[in-house]
Amino acid sequence: MSTFQELGLNDDLLHAITDLGFTKPSEVQEKAIPILLESETDLVALAQTGTGKTAAFGFPMLEKIDVDSRTTQGLILSPTRELCLQITNEMKQYGKYCKGLNVVAIYGGSSITDQAREVKRGAQIIVATPGRMKDMISRRLVDISKIQYSVLDEADEMLNMGFKEDITDILSHTPDDKNTWLFSATMPREVATIAKKFMHNPQEITVGNKNESTSTVSHEYYLVNARDRYQALKRLSDANPDIFSVVFCRTKRDTQKVAEQLIEDGYSAGALHGDLSQNQRDLVMTSFRKKQIQMLVATDVAARGIDVDDITHVINYQLPDEIETYTHRSGRTGRAGKTGVSMVIVSKSEVRKIKSIERIIKRQFEKKDIPDGMEICEVQLMSLANKIHNTEVNHEIDKYLTSINELFEDSTKDELIKKFFSVEFTRFYNYYNKSKNLNIAEGSFDRGDRREGGRDFGGSKNSTRYFINVGGKDGFDWMKLKDFLKEQLQLGRDDVFKVEVKDSFSFFNTENELKEKVLAFFTDFKHEGRFVNVEVSENRGGGGRRDGKRGGGRRDDRRGNSGNKSERRRSGDFKSNSDRSRRSESNSKSSGSHMSRPRRSRR
Repeated sequence: MSTFQELGLNDDLLHAITDLGFTKPSEVQEKAIPILLESETDLVALAQTGTGKTAAFGFPMLEKIDVDSRTTQGLILSPTRELCLQITNEMKQYGKYCKGLNVVAIYGGSSITDQAREVKRGAQIIVATPGRMKDMISRRLVDISKIQYSVLDEADEMLNMGFKEDITDILSHTPDDKNTWLFSATMPREVATIAKKFMHNPQEITVGNKNESTSTVSHEYYLVNARDRYQALKRLSDANPDIFSVVFCRTKRDTQKVAEQLIEDGYSAGALHGDLSQNQRDLVMTSFRKKQIQMLVATDVAARGIDVDDITHVINYQLPDEIETYTHRSGRTGRAGKTGVSMVIVSKSEVRKIKSIERIIKRQFEKKDIPDGMEICEVQLMSLANKIHNTEVNHEIDKYLTSINELFEDSTKDELIKKFFSVEFTRFYNYYNKSKNLNIAEGSFDRGDRREGGRDFGGSKNSTRYFINVGGKDGFDWMKLKDFLKEQLQLGRDDVFKVEVKDSFSFFNTENELKEKVLAFFTDFKHEGRFVNVEVSENRGGGGRRDGKRGGGRRDDRRGNSGNKSERRRSGDFKSNSDRSRRSESNSKSSGSHMSRPRRSRR
């Protein structure tokens, strides 16, 4: 099949497709639409972000529902407000010629009363975020007991954000005989569990291989000392004058600080993270879509739902805690058939993660060097020359030519060109002249790799690593442990990171300011009748000390509870195993300084 007509869609939908300028279906559309149109079946579709999944489930749903009925027949769950609104708008565009169609978006941050009123008017299709949908169900403001089609869009993202219980609760209010269509970029165990519980013999389609990165994205990594990470970020930006990118950081704190530093250094940058109000987030995203912001610095959670087709680069300022998350990051570029680049800035201790990512995404990384100062000067100079060469002449300037010619009557053509381009070239030359080489060989070692902090915004100086005596044997994986800690401590999703689950124990990180809260909460804490012990890890990435004591020495009482030593020992077999594991945990941190840069002219 090569056209939408051959897929079997009705005339109303084909008319809308023509208006939208779609010429031929994408691979996921070509595979999914005929299956969903021709049979009443459950479906699991694995495809990368940006491959046209909304149309793949949107057209069949619009074809099958009864627009003459006011009953809610279709439910689409998505992880974020932005994606919810995006899907709603696209469904309305697809169904613009379906007379009587009402598609309603339900999401947090807006009036629940207004949304309930829209539903009551008769919404054949509801597009919702799990949290707000669950809230409306509990208030009896929405009835999904008669839906015929449910869609879990970006299912892995929703589960990664901790919505498993909400999704389970929402689907429990729907008919058992409905069709469920699950669309996901990756297929972790949690997604497979949801599919098994709520789907009946689903058909499965895969675009590419499971968890594989799209072929339109190339992958590069740059090896630097950790203390030079921020300098590397600036050079990569300067070496790509027309960059339009998302820069990923691991925590809200890092995101804000990197964005602030970029703005201070004259770059058109903005921050996107969970501490922003909805209004602030909307302003940032509007500026980004209009390309008033060239570098959007974001956390993984906040970036979900970003749907901008023209992103040229994704820059991994810090690698994600979970390797699978890299797939979602790189999927922000190379969309709608365009090509993109995913760059990773790594220190020596992180190179091994590149190999792990390669195995998952089934793509090879190319190791590249951070450009030196003179390379960047040349790139910027030629970029300016090309822009001038391609600029359309504004003849309003003609009336000033006499005065301009008089000013430069003693200058030759070469002198005039040199003077003109020196305005821009000199700024970069003065900044990068005698700048150091940031690249390091993979076999080299820098002390900064042990203490990643300082200007890197997010090393051990800013975070604490903990040991906890629960692990895989207790039913935890990294996602479940992260959710458990977040719920128990009442923390945001970004506040717990670097979660590493072993068989009978685990590790995790928080910012330093949360240290007292974490340790105090887990004093004599029981979970399901068992003591759960949390203590600061011996290896915090800072040289092998634990609370000021050398080596592997055991503290009898970190928090003044010596009477509970035996109970803590009984709470898990972690005394010898954890000591060995904490001694062997690799050091991967560093610190460094920042070189200021002349203000960059706004483009």
